[in-house]
Amino acid sequence: MIKKINNTGIVHIVDDEIDVCHSVKFLVESIGLTAICYSSASQFFDQHEDGGAGCIVLDLRMPGISGLEAIELMSENAIYEPVIVITGHGDVPAAVRSLKLGAIDFLEKPCNDHLLIEKVNSAIDMDIKNRELRSHFESIENSYQSLTDRECDVLKCLVAGNSNKEVARNLLVSPKTVERHRSNLMRKLSVGSFAELVRDYASLVEM
Repeated sequence: MIKKINNTGIVHIVDDEIDVCHSVKFLVESIGLTAICYSSASQFFDQHEDGGAGCIVLDLRMPGISGLEAIELMSENAIYEPVIVITGHGDVPAAVRSLKLGAIDFLEKPCNDHLLIEKVNSAIDMDIKNRELRSHFESIENSYQSLTDRECDVLKCLVAGNSNKEVARNLLVSPKTVERHRSNLMRKLSVGSFAELVRDYASLVEM
């Protein structure tokens, strides 16, 4: 019996073989997931909507936009769900290339039902975590936008390793002024420690 792990999530199935689409759709719906089929990558890009956490089951060999080309286009279209590639035996070298482009796994057709469900569940779990991280980083960025120019100057000096006195000397202000700015930074960025402040700033810079 197939183990039911996730009971929510959307599986986008992109394959020009109707039988494969229907088979995968029936399988994932049997464990309570939602499945949407697309007969081509073009249709997928035209109709895809972000309805919440999910994953993409993508065939490599399709007319028009190939699976590899589709993976390359996903970030440009702000599509971030994890991609599981399904492929014929002769396409394995291309499937390996798909991993370098960002796919998280590939399976050979015909896919083992238990293995496919395992991969789908893992992909949805990954997407849930990725969405939480993106939400966290967006919150940090929004908080950073609320800082004044002087608070930004103080923040950059602090994360560079300068003490309050050094910051005051560099910015030609009093240490008490630096302490006030530092307190405002902690409040606006909703951090409880200087270490957390540095970590979040580093995350923002890397975005």
